[in-house]
Amino acid sequence: MDLETPYSMDRRFFLWGSLAMLAVPATGWAASTKVALEELTLADIAAAFADGRLTSQHLTKLYLTRIEAMNHAGPTLAAVIETNPKALAIAADLDRERTGKGSRGLLHGVPILIKDNIETADPMMTTAGSLALEGWYAPQDAPLVAKLRAAGAVILGKSNLSEWANFRSTHAASGWSARGGQARNPYALDRSPSGSSSGSAIAVSANLCALAVGSETDGSIVSPASVNGIVGLKPTVGLLSRSGIVPLSHSQDTAGPLTRNVHDAAVMLGIMAGLDANDNASVAVGDKFQQDYVRYLDPQGLKGARLGIARKFFADNAPLNTFLDDCIAKLKAAGAVIIDPADLPLHGTTSAAETEVLLYEFKADINKYLARLPSSMPARTLADLIRFNDAHAARELPYFGQELFRQAEAKGSLDDAAYASARATCLAATRDGGIDAVLAEHHLDAMVTLTNGPACFIDLVNGDADTGGCSSPAAVAGYPHITVPAGLYRGLPVGLSFFGTAFSEPTLIRLASGFENVTNARTQPRLLPSV
Repeated sequence: MDLETPYSMDRRFFLWGSLAMLAVPATGWAASTKVALEELTLADIAAAFADGRLTSQHLTKLYLTRIEAMNHAGPTLAAVIETNPKALAIAADLDRERTGKGSRGLLHGVPILIKDNIETADPMMTTAGSLALEGWYAPQDAPLVAKLRAAGAVILGKSNLSEWANFRSTHAASGWSARGGQARNPYALDRSPSGSSSGSAIAVSANLCALAVGSETDGSIVSPASVNGIVGLKPTVGLLSRSGIVPLSHSQDTAGPLTRNVHDAAVMLGIMAGLDANDNASVAVGDKFQQDYVRYLDPQGLKGARLGIARKFFADNAPLNTFLDDCIAKLKAAGAVIIDPADLPLHGTTSAAETEVLLYEFKADINKYLARLPSSMPARTLADLIRFNDAHAARELPYFGQELFRQAEAKGSLDDAAYASARATCLAATRDGGIDAVLAEHHLDAMVTLTNGPACFIDLVNGDADTGGCSSPAAVAGYPHITVPAGLYRGLPVGLSFFGTAFSEPTLIRLASGFENVTNARTQPRLLPSV
């Protein structure tokens, strides 16, 4: 096949191209009036709903059809594990409500995908991609899903992910799960979508949904957002409830939005944020919750901003350093004051300590989560999971093992001195002696660098290749981090990251919207077989 030809040879796959334009509902405008499906924003959808060019049921049907054409057929993106059998009925109810009572807001009738480690009350499983949790139907929505539903969102389906949030093997391939298979990057189908929120990022980028929810422990929102050419926002830990989410680490876990622009991420953040009395991190947020982050959007948001360049992340990669220099030139042209370099004093020193923390916390947190499942489930402890995977190795362990599971099971309790020491090391290096120290020294609004390198090849033998990345400091500290498309490097997307201190989401949204305004770097993927 000609590698410069979009991957559209499959007859069924031709359907996706025809879906680029929405057919007008019978009750809408004249038949000649159409709305472009691809790259729809919340503002576009709201306008089309308001003037009758579109209904929620019609939009939901078109996304479902597009998923059918592209997920397991055509380019086989494998971004969606299952769709919601009630989605069309929910959308129809919301259409009737809009007609009779008016709109609830920008999410009213908007189809959203939810990562498959987040519980939903619809007849869909929550499995973290694992066969061990097949048959687990949560009796109620996770609080953040309940908030989205209350705002009028249509829960379209569950998105694929790196199984167990990419915390099973030391050499896994991102975007693979036993339930969903190997997810693919829509810019080049032989490239990794990164993870672990792989399916959510792919689906947003390839226009399989309007918006999606992902989760992150370290890089699992911002990395797939970067390599799939979209916006990803990892909030301060605790700002969004973690109840009803399959856990990895109570110190670092958080959900967050994946969208095609900063505005839509800000909308989602305001809707999902809020107190959860059952989540200790949420309780610790105190009075810092906000419901309106849209007010912080500013097309001139870079003017006068003081930005520190975290240069060391890509110091040894000359091509990406050059790419970063180009981004810095754009920041300067938009009025930002640049301090370069402004590196973390203890750059790169927390990897071993972070791994130790995650191993201890995963054992404790996953055992607590699994214990609440029905007694009929085959795995209700981490030890059960390990035995299940061994017993079903042909399907669960065909490409890589469960080394991290075994290492976590060998750990003691959270009362161990080794755990406390590792966590203290992490906090000292990333908070007072890390991000906060650099911000204070240079009077910065935020730190900036490339999110990570371009996507590596999918490699089910050796696992992911390291292309670099800046996610760890903010992840370990529990601080916010946003990535925005910065352009293509040899045909593959690269994002620019802004990260700062706790609860600095307003500042990061202002900066990210300013960068987005001056670059407009989001490029729709072409679904090429390779670059």
